[in-house]
Amino acid sequence: MKIKHNRMLILSVLVLASCGLGYELISSTLSSYLLGDSVLQFSSVIGCYLFAMGVGSWLARFVDDDDVLDRFVDIELLVGLLGGLSAAMLFGVFAWLSTPFRAALYAVVLVLGALIGMEIPLVMRAFQQRRQAFRHTVSDVLTFDYLGSLAVSLLFPLVLAPRLGLLRTSFLFGILNALVALWTTHTFRAEISNVPGKLMRAALVISLLGAGFALSERLTHWAEHGLYGDETIFSETTPYQRIVLTQWHDDMRLYLNGNLQFSSRDEHRYHEALIHPTLEALPWAKHVLVLGGGDGLAVREILKHRNIETVTLVDLDPAMTRMFSTSAPLVKLNQGSLKDPRVHVINDDAVRWLESNAEVFDAIVVDFPDPTNFGLGRLYSVPVYRMLSRHLSENGYAVIQSTSPYFAPHAYWTIVDTLREAGFNTWPYHCYVPSFGDWGFVIAGKRRDYTIPTHYSEPMRWLDAQTAVEMFHFPADMPALPMAPNQMNDQPLVRLFDDDWKHVLR
Repeated sequence: MKIKHNRMLILSVLVLASCGLGYELISSTLSSYLLGDSVLQFSSVIGCYLFAMGVGSWLARFVDDDDVLDRFVDIELLVGLLGGLSAAMLFGVFAWLSTPFRAALYAVVLVLGALIGMEIPLVMRAFQQRRQAFRHTVSDVLTFDYLGSLAVSLLFPLVLAPRLGLLRTSFLFGILNALVALWTTHTFRAEISNVPGKLMRAALVISLLGAGFALSERLTHWAEHGLYGDETIFSETTPYQRIVLTQWHDDMRLYLNGNLQFSSRDEHRYHEALIHPTLEALPWAKHVLVLGGGDGLAVREILKHRNIETVTLVDLDPAMTRMFSTSAPLVKLNQGSLKDPRVHVINDDAVRWLESNAEVFDAIVVDFPDPTNFGLGRLYSVPVYRMLSRHLSENGYAVIQSTSPYFAPHAYWTIVDTLREAGFNTWPYHCYVPSFGDWGFVIAGKRRDYTIPTHYSEPMRWLDAQTAVEMFHFPADMPALPMAPNQMNDQPLVRLFDDDWKHVLR
């Protein structure tokens, strides 16, 4: 019987370690989705968790020896309830009460971390009460603690987050904690007080979390309605990002990790400005590379130039290119560009692809998301632009979406100077997109000359010769700023982008 009880406690440690690390990863991932700057979010959330766990370990000393298993069951139920509900609560707070989100985040982290910190000391004391040698206790507990952490660190990014989503994963971990409380109560019923009451509370917690697991899609839909305002018609969590598509009347909007990527009402302005000033200046261009732009809207504009023979699109997320290749309204929006026989879609990391490929292109279009975190910021760095240069023909041009020169001027001119540091000549320009405001781009080339097109071979919805000239003029309140280039190792661009937008939102 003693061996059976010890095995149950060891199994509990495996589950506890998995759930504890799982809550840390959920909170960190959710905060990085909603707040950006993934390095800061992961570092601060995990740091606070570890601090709170230390506090919890210290608090465990105040539990009487006679109450160790009773308090362990109570703590498991509290951890299961709070941890299981944490993602739904935080998502709801951000969507409907965005101002106190950080306070709510760190309050949940500190309370949950303190409770989790009490678990292992109490388990070790339970082993000691069963006369197990201290060296075996420490070895067994830490071995299974580390195994549980390894298991969830692999399962979370590969299986749980992309297949279940953050809310369902949170509810699942909460249910596991409650099950630990349930089987501990049953296994050690002779040593635990008020067994019927504890079993009833465990059943209630499991039922509540089970209902949340079953209704998580509705909860996510409700929270995203508060976050985006419009009706969510598609949402998916992939290993790379949270994709949300909303619609209100004739306006479809794409959000990646909460950041607006386009509105169907005015995306033509953005994509005409991105593509045609470059390709109209290269009437001989036949082969084009597109990095990012998995929605196919930039490719749609490229294919309007009849001389184009091949377009190579490299986008990280297969869910994006699949959605914009199969969904009828989205295929209508991009005019079936991703299914055109001239288009070759590659799902890969752009930097890895640039490193491993030797092709040279007449024109390159770089349509990455804004540098909101260090994972994206590296895509705007000197080393990456030097790799880009190796794939651009001597007489070709690259064009890079470069954030807003009005709202994020330090970030915009950092991108310009980063391209220059990488050896490019640059021609900055901007245009007004109602959904975004004033938005910026940069044409870059090894050649020293660029002439603004005076006409366009294909009719545009918005762009014409006069508009093109105006795009390359920056008014007095948008002066060029001398900035240091964005290097891979320190990435000042991410901080500058964040600081610029914080200033706008004050």
